Formats: sequence, C-alpha cells, structure tokens
Amino acid sequence: MQLFSCPFCGPRDETEFTFGGEAGKERPEPAPDVSAEDWSKYLHRVGNPRGRTREIWVHHTCGEYFLMERDTVSHVVAGTQSLRGGGA
Repeated sequence: MQLFSCPFCGPRDETEFTFGGEAGKERPEPAPDVSAEDWSKYLHRVGNPRGRTREIWVHHTCGEYFLMERDTVSHVVAGTQSLRGGGA
C-alpha cells in the first residue's frame, strides 16, 4: 500500500485516487479546427517518462483534482498541489 497526500484531506490510501493524466498536456482547439490525427495524439499518446514527473490525480473521497509530483521509478511522491492554488 502507498499513501498519497491529498491537498484537501491529507494522507490517504492510494486506492482512493485515480490518475487523471499528464500535467501540462495541452488540449487541441475544439472541432472542427482540430484534425483527427491531432485529436488522436492528444487522447492516446502519452510520454511515460522515467523518473520525476508531474501528473493530475483525483481524490474520490472529496472529488478534488490536484497536481502530484512523483518519481515513476521509485514511486516517491515529492508533493501535491491543489489546482486552485495552495497545496500540501
């Protein structure tokens, strides 16, 4: 079991959270201006970096989305931050 720190609720079991995507990934402009190829890249291609990364997560207990910085190799969480500002 791993503990993640929700910026709103504090440390909780990892089973209370769901990965929401890569942080900083820019959504293409809405249709009809976006090509099918660009939309496909946005939806299906992920960086899968090795090492420290920034990700969006959601805590189901409070329903809040937040930013988590963690190492994908060691699984060490460097910190979390509210998407509204502030954080733990």
